[in-house]
Order: sequence, then C-alpha cells, then structure tokens
Amino acid sequence: MTDRAGTPAEPDPPAPEDGAPGAPEEPRRRHWLRWAALGVAVVVLAAAGVGWWFYRKLDDNITTDTTAAAELEKYEKERPPAGTSAARNILLIGSDTRAGEGNRKYGKDKGTQRSDTTILLHLAAGKSSATAVSLPRDLMVTIPSCRKADGARTREQFAQFNWAFEFGGTACTIRTVEKLTGIRVDHHMVIDFQGFKKMVDAVDGVEVCLKEPVDDADAKLKLPAGRQTLHGEQALGFVRARKSIGNGSDTERMDRQQQFLGALVNKVQSNGVLLNPTKLYPVLDAATKAITTDPGLDSLRDLYDLARAMRAIPTEKVQFLTVPRRSYRYDANRDELVQPAANDLFRQLREDKPVLVTPDTDKKDPGTDGDGDGKPDDTETSPPSATPTFTGRNAAEGVCE
Repeated sequence: MTDRAGTPAEPDPPAPEDGAPGAPEEPRRRHWLRWAALGVAVVVLAAAGVGWWFYRKLDDNITTDTTAAAELEKYEKERPPAGTSAARNILLIGSDTRAGEGNRKYGKDKGTQRSDTTILLHLAAGKSSATAVSLPRDLMVTIPSCRKADGARTREQFAQFNWAFEFGGTACTIRTVEKLTGIRVDHHMVIDFQGFKKMVDAVDGVEVCLKEPVDDADAKLKLPAGRQTLHGEQALGFVRARKSIGNGSDTERMDRQQQFLGALVNKVQSNGVLLNPTKLYPVLDAATKAITTDPGLDSLRDLYDLARAMRAIPTEKVQFLTVPRRSYRYDANRDELVQPAANDLFRQLREDKPVLVTPDTDKKDPGTDGDGDGKPDDTETSPPSATPTFTGRNAAEGVCE
C-alpha cells in the first residue's frame, strides 16, 4: 500500500500492551470503574438486605388486635361518623394486666384487667397540634352492653370508666369513650407494664424532679428528693404511684403521668434519638414489641407515618390535659364531668378546632375540679366565640419546672 501515489507506506507501529509504558489510560480506567461499580453494587445490595431484615423484624414485632375491629364493626351504625378532615383520634390504653412475662410481680393474675391509664390523643389536620386528654379511671360513665371474652354479654350500666376494659376489652372501652365524647376513635394502642418499661429504657431514661423523697412499697418505688433520671422499673413506679406522692389523688397521678409523657416526647423528638440509627433502632424495637394495635396501625410504615406526623408538631403544640371533672356528688372516691366545660372540649376536638392549654398557676385541691366548690374554673368556661382554654401543660415545659 502507499499513502501517496508512488510512495510506499510506513508500517503501523504495534499497539502497546495494557499496563506497558506508553499504554493508553482509558482501558485501565474502564477496568477499575467496572470493579468499583461492582463493589458499590455489592455494598448497596448488602445494605438493602440488612435493611429489609430489620424492617421485617420490626414489622413482625407488632401485635394486631383483630377482635376489637370485628366487634366494633357490628356497632358501626351507632358509632360517631368518621371525620372528613385529615385529623385522627387515637385511644392510648395502659393495661394493668398481671398476665404475661414480668407482670405477675405487680399482683395476682385474676384473669381480668382494667385500664390503668386511658388517653385520647387528637392529632389535628395539617400537623398543627396534638392534644392528649386523660380520662380518669374512676370517672362515672355509661358503659354499653359489651361482649365478654367468654362470649356472654354484660348489661348497659352506669359505672366507673375502667370497668369497660375489664368487661369487654378494647372494643368496649372505645364504645364507651365514643358514647361519652361523640368523638370517633380512628385507632387504638394498648401497652402493658413491661412495654412501658422497655420504651423508657430504649431512650435511656427520662428526667424527673421530686420535692420530697418517695418510699412506696405498692408501686415498688424508693427515690430520693431532687433531679434524677428514671429508667424502666422506677419510671413505671413513678407514673403508677398514688398513695405516697402528693395528696394521693388519682388526679395528681394523672398530672404526673402527663409530665412524664411530655418529657418522653421531648426525649424521642431530640436529634440524639431520631437521627442516630444506633439509638433509633432500640426505640423502634421496644415500641413495636410493646404495643397491641388495630389493623390500621399494625405495620412499621403506619407507625413511621404516625411518628413523622408527631415529629412535625412543635413540642409547645403537644398538649396534655385532664378532662374537666370533679368529685362525684354521691361518692367522693369517684369522678364526674364538669359541664359545659367537658362538652366544650369534646366539641372542639370533634370539629378539629383549636384548644388552648395553660399551666395551673393556682394549685387547688386536685380532688375537685378546681377550687373545691364543685364548679368549673373560670378558664374552663370561655364564651362561645372564644377558643376554650383548659388547665394543662405542653411537652416543651420541662418536667422539673
């Protein structure tokens, strides 16, 4: 061949081998890129596998209460209508059952249980606020006819609120709350003693302050005065103690529970927990093992969405209060609602309208609704045009304040 007419062409020089001096850089670069891509793919697949394993483990921890859902479906026509807004109402029930691992030491298992603590949590549409209303266990209410565990039915009766859980479990309690408030309960969660302790331990304890030392054999609680961090067993004793702290009233105990839950919300919302996988996983593991919930909240995705909604709410907008109540006129050891304040509160929540909660600056006899005269506080009877205001606290307030 010739490169020009009449001129013999020079032979092409041999191409240098890969890696030899003068070899092109492109093949070597492609070679290492292939290995790098393969390594990244392996790491991603491994991480996805571990992530899926953790997801399935947490998802499988959750116990679903299908019995309550089936029972409630039978009474759909008598229940309050479902709300049209994105607001949600979740009933949180603390069971005093002695059955199950670790619960027998709190008393004999008589095959029954009552709701030791019941809180109606209202999550406003738009994630603007969360209002947690404590319902006293000794509140006198109308409990509808409920199906018992053995299939028999109770009669409708006027009795103290926590009997509903003993009569017919979660479904009976939900129907009682809906009959009392006119508010549709969208979801529910039940947690026992062991579950509560595990949740507190998972966040490495919650700080409280005591004005006086506590020595309560019934609550298995012995604490010095002052600021301190409570873990599982101590935390449970703190929220259950009644006779040894303050004046021994259930109202004061509910206030102490609200303070503790506010501090717990603050702890969980802190960046040290939610943004640290090594701290977050134990919390999720404890939370999913601790609860029994309805089918609408029985997956990790459902609980994650709920937690995300709570995290979006500023702590000062996470409010705690007790339904307006006073000593029952026929039995000082029982409670009754204060009207119209209680209905004002229920209406605001039912219609997803604002509720204002302010601290109780004038400490009165917790055994009554306020000043001991059987009448509601002035702050609980706002004009119809104003936003109703109730005595309570928010999660931004420190438990030691």
